[in-house]
Amino acid sequence: MSLIFLPPPIQQINSEIIRRAGVDLYVLRLDLMHPWVNGNKWFKLKYNLLEAKEKNFTTLLTFGGAYSNHIYATAAAGNLFGFRTIGVIRGEERLPLNPTLNFAVQQGMQLVYMNREMYRQRNTPALEEYLQQRFGEVFIIPEGGSNLNGVRGCMEIIGDAMPTAGYAYAFDHICVACGTATTLTGIALSLHQGQRAIAFPVLKNGSFLAQEIESLLTNYLASDLPTPSNSPASWELVCDYHFGGYAKVNNELLVFRQQFREEHGVPLDYVYTAKMFYGVMDLLKQGFFGKGDSLLLVHTGGLQGNVGMEEKLQRFSKI
Repeated sequence: MSLIFLPPPIQQINSEIIRRAGVDLYVLRLDLMHPWVNGNKWFKLKYNLLEAKEKNFTTLLTFGGAYSNHIYATAAAGNLFGFRTIGVIRGEERLPLNPTLNFAVQQGMQLVYMNREMYRQRNTPALEEYLQQRFGEVFIIPEGGSNLNGVRGCMEIIGDAMPTAGYAYAFDHICVACGTATTLTGIALSLHQGQRAIAFPVLKNGSFLAQEIESLLTNYLASDLPTPSNSPASWELVCDYHFGGYAKVNNELLVFRQQFREEHGVPLDYVYTAKMFYGVMDLLKQGFFGKGDSLLLVHTGGLQGNVGMEEKLQRFSKI
């Protein structure tokens, strides 16, 4: 397994919709950084792994669903950096294992299944104590890497991930899919005044994430972790492109995803990036962005989940 993390390329996208909108549109291809530990998952894991090393932990424990990108990436990262890993999986065991969990096991992850009622308590001190008693001294990473270490890592997506110093200043709007709000928070902290971060929640009724973002911003700025010299840039949530909720898709999204790959050579995942890219292109048609604006769309990876999603779609199509 390769230890090499490649600088993410920036790819310009051209189309009639973009030309009519009068904007420049680029994609930051975090999906190409590493075959298994890529996208925003790497940035959210990075400082959690470093803290675990510094505190001499040998085992990582984290949480996720059966198709979780975070479980997949944590298993691979643990194998890369010499950690034992435990994945607490929401729901009951189903055999044979799906591609995500099968990969995690191949990387050495121990899978532990937890009923949904107990799983909902995953962020409570009581469950943490239970897990420590059951598994011993483990370094617990929350679901999705959603903690202040995760925010810190995501502050490096824009700027440090750019190939040329100062290139990040060129973008007026940075767009990203949003699940836990950790990535959006880190990006907002890293931008400069005049730039705007736009998040596209992939969950139904995603406006609740605004409170989570404010909480993460407040807690991060009050922490001892490195903070930017400037105040957080402006940000907003665009909640109209969830397509029915988390991991929900329809034919319109499926067609868009296929056409985008064929026209631009950029594969998108069903759960996150396809919805964000669709939303941006739809907003361009509506004149949401100003003439002359420059947009950067952050490709957050997650392509591993497409195999499982396509298996599910094939099953549903036969019903």
